[in-house]
Amino acid sequence: MATGVSSDGTERAALIGVALMLCVAVLSAIDAVIVRQLSPGVHPFIIAFTRALFGCLVFLPYILAHPDILTSNFRFLHVFRAALKLLSLIAFFIAFASAPLADVTAIAFTAPIFVTIGAWFFLSEKPRALRVFAVLVGFVGVVLVIRPLQGGGISTGLAFALVGALLTAVIQLILKPMSGRDRTETLVAWNLLVTVPIAIVPAAFVWATPTAVEWMLLSIQGVLGAINMALVTRAFSLAEASLLVPIDFLRLPIVAGLAFALFGQTVPVTTWIGGSVIFAATLLMARSARNRRDREI
Repeated sequence: MATGVSSDGTERAALIGVALMLCVAVLSAIDAVIVRQLSPGVHPFIIAFTRALFGCLVFLPYILAHPDILTSNFRFLHVFRAALKLLSLIAFFIAFASAPLADVTAIAFTAPIFVTIGAWFFLSEKPRALRVFAVLVGFVGVVLVIRPLQGGGISTGLAFALVGALLTAVIQLILKPMSGRDRTETLVAWNLLVTVPIAIVPAAFVWATPTAVEWMLLSIQGVLGAINMALVTRAFSLAEASLLVPIDFLRLPIVAGLAFALFGQTVPVTTWIGGSVIFAATLLMARSARNRRDREI
């Protein structure tokens, strides 16, 4: 009897995790559209600062009510991680402003590929055959999306997208040892609090006061970013990555639809094919990780 209840509870948690990840896909797509809308008049440094500021304001009441969550074993790493996160955001903001939204979104999905490579070199993980194959497949997808043979090379926007994905992977590698000793809410709180003072420095050099409409969009984007962070954290605590990864890839068609409706951007066939190939590679990685845990159990 107890086993049945436990199974039902696990299935319910997984369904909630999937629902949360679907919300993340939708909110991430809206976030990209807002950045594109803001990009002609607001510098990426300012967008990064206001995102951090409004996101921090959303969670500040909770942090003040639970000051114990700031107790951490990795204070320096929190600062380093926040700086890398800021650089990653700026890279993606530049990419969203100057490249097709669907292309940038497809490139963003390469972060797990870079995480896998980094784990081989820096975390002493053994490169298993399936993972190596998945990495090679993933890079084929990248080539299809960036189309380096068309137009004489990689566009600046997609180059920044690759940098953003690489930095995201570095952040995830840093988080692996941190998450073993710090609570999830501690990781989130430190990231929000530390990013604001770091982000204000580059923003000050290019500061131009946004208009009322721009302030509204910036505040919405900051709130969405904070909510997304919380939803992703909660989703992965409820369900396995192999179940959630396919849901996150719904972001690509959502972004493509919004980009076409709002900006008239069309998506070439190579982007759909490349994005699908990257998706397949990431799914292979998630499945191989799950199979490994099953064998260990």
